[in-house]
Amino acid sequence: MRRLGLLACLALAAVAQPLPERIAKVLEGPVARRTFWGIQVLDLDRREILAEVNPQHFFLPASNTKLFTTALALVRLGPDYRFRTRVVAMEQPDAEGRLRGDLYLIGGGDPTLSNRAYPYVKGPKSGNPLQGIEELADQVWQAGVRRVEGDVIGDDTAYVWEPYPDGWALDDAVWEYGAPVSALSVNDNTIQIQLRAGREGEPVSVRLSPPLDYYLVDSRVRVEPGSARLLIERLPGSRQLRLWGSLPPREQRMISVAVVDPALYAAQALLDALRRRGVVVTGRAVARHRYANDSAGPPAEGIELARRESPPLVEILRVIDKVSQNLHAEIVLREVGRVARGEGSREAGLAEMAAFLDEIGIARTEYRFLDGSGLSRLNLVTPAAIVRLLEFMYRSPHREAWISLLPIGGEDGTLAARFGGAPAARRIRAKTGTLSLSNALSGYAESPRGPLAFAILANNALAPAAEVRAAIDKITLLLAE
Repeated sequence: MRRLGLLACLALAAVAQPLPERIAKVLEGPVARRTFWGIQVLDLDRREILAEVNPQHFFLPASNTKLFTTALALVRLGPDYRFRTRVVAMEQPDAEGRLRGDLYLIGGGDPTLSNRAYPYVKGPKSGNPLQGIEELADQVWQAGVRRVEGDVIGDDTAYVWEPYPDGWALDDAVWEYGAPVSALSVNDNTIQIQLRAGREGEPVSVRLSPPLDYYLVDSRVRVEPGSARLLIERLPGSRQLRLWGSLPPREQRMISVAVVDPALYAAQALLDALRRRGVVVTGRAVARHRYANDSAGPPAEGIELARRESPPLVEILRVIDKVSQNLHAEIVLREVGRVARGEGSREAGLAEMAAFLDEIGIARTEYRFLDGSGLSRLNLVTPAAIVRLLEFMYRSPHREAWISLLPIGGEDGTLAARFGGAPAARRIRAKTGTLSLSNALSGYAESPRGPLAFAILANNALAPAAEVRAAIDKITLLLAE
């Protein structure tokens, strides 16, 4: 009995220990003490800072950048804003369904031309990845088009053609997470490569999904016993993929790679969809871009043959923050620039971001953003700036919608597998951030004393990312418990 009483006293003492001391104890661990930490915790009801470590130092935020981008979009565009994609011709089809001239697929920034579910649903995507294009092709057919005597032009001139922001690595462009940014995006600007191994010594079969004639694949992957070893290479700007290595017998793998030119990819998809419906197209798929200081734009006038509107913006923002979707974050940054400043560009979006942060009291000396997703290795922000943003959004008219964007601890999005099943995890709503040498988690914790806003950033750790995340999770659970 005396031993149980002693344990109870020790437990009560631990709970009574001030939060800064409990956080400091986590940071004394062998991994944590060799990591550069930035932390701030704010009691939202009392407006009291409960703990902080290096709150005014700069940190690489990784995908915590998306907190700023999605907050900006929610405030500037509103939760019900919608994107629009159109198919336009310069004249009506004649009585025989013949269209003399080109067919324009005009992108309006819609990132939902895919098989992703809206509203957000936990789990993998399913269904036809070109569903949005199929819907547009159906409308073109219903408009009476049976022959196009011209090209199918993928037009992404609503945004300046600048597919890769400053600070993205060269290798990023190969993979799904580094897909190029465009006002005309289909299937998240990616193609899936399905690899299937048969018997030993045989070549591995390769299948592309969607099955469009876009990439030329040179595969040297063989079936060999042992562990899988796969390598992939694409030269910058090239539409040839080189694969080599090995797969064990009967094993299957799926690799998602980014396309090079999203507007061309979208035009090819529409061209293929029209031909499958029996529409004769005499031309080819073509991309039309607009560069900085270029006055080119979509056709001023024309006949609209098809139109598709996106789900409400709040549903798109929820996907961005739940699954940390880089491309969609970059798109909404440019859309804010287009709507607020008349220029669909990264520069205009970042200028509007700066104006927004001025309004909410975050000094320009507290951050540097060069993209909207956080993939740039040149972004910097202070923990105090993140907490100030979280506080502003918590007190804004958009509070309910805003908090609904964030992953729930241990339940969905990028936090589905975090916190080791701790009951307190469900009281955490936060955005993750992960890059080489950078991990972050910022958001809200519902604690016994009330709601807390927090930012936790860990930079320059050479330890495995899982070990750094474990320390971050321990600190976050301290807040919720």
